[in-house]
Amino acid sequence: MDKVSEHRCFDGVQGYYRHISKACGGPMRFAVFQPPRARTHRVPVLYYLAGLTCTEETFVIKAGAQRIASALGLMLVAPDTSPREARFPGDADSWDFGQGAGFYIDATEQPWSAAYRMETYVAAELPALIAANFPAEQGAQGIFGHSMGGHGALTLALRHPEQFRSVSAFAPIAAPSRCPWGEKAFGRYLGSDRASWREHDASELFSRGPLGRPILVDQGLADQFLATQLHPHYLEKVCAVVQQPLTLRRHEGYDHSYFFVQTFMEDHLRFHASQLMSR
Repeated sequence: MDKVSEHRCFDGVQGYYRHISKACGGPMRFAVFQPPRARTHRVPVLYYLAGLTCTEETFVIKAGAQRIASALGLMLVAPDTSPREARFPGDADSWDFGQGAGFYIDATEQPWSAAYRMETYVAAELPALIAANFPAEQGAQGIFGHSMGGHGALTLALRHPEQFRSVSAFAPIAAPSRCPWGEKAFGRYLGSDRASWREHDASELFSRGPLGRPILVDQGLADQFLATQLHPHYLEKVCAVVQQPLTLRRHEGYDHSYFFVQTFMEDHLRFHASQLMSR
């Protein structure tokens, strides 16, 4: 692992790092915020998954999370959203597929399966790297994200409940099997068999039973993608059926931007802290 840069931030350290990833077939970048408490103790670690077109810098610069994380004693980890150096035909032809659009799944179709293995990266390889290089409390890991990253947070929490002990999302793609973004990505990464798509669709996964811990989701009602891409009502419906505790908050006037994410970031950090620090 190589240090790209480190910066003093709210009496903690905001750093950017680079390493060679086996899962993603080459170099990957990620960001880590270490709160002041990390100088003397192991601390809970919260993984943030960004959305389409984003990088490891997006959350760090736009979300306004470090001040509260510093006070709460939370480590924040933000990976990139896709491989960057392994290049494939058409990987930069559109903003919603390929580079910047890994969808936090392990691709099974060629050529993408050679490097687009973001589930393995986020759920296994990156946590192992964090454990080896930072004072993270491995028994207290949470995950959250925005848009495509909200989809990733929900599905990875469901698929790896032993890894992630808390989960929340901002404007998640709640039913990717039933929206254009998801159909495009899943069709190319996973192939035409829709049964495989359901394994990475939060609304489908919840139909098999509750996660066993509460979930917080915030959604802006002025979100330009709400009606066509996000579909939180599917998530709400299935959680009610299986009695999964879900707090789905709808907010008048808020769109899909990081102004929305900033507004409710403190709520999410406190939500995770209440679960990760009560164990």
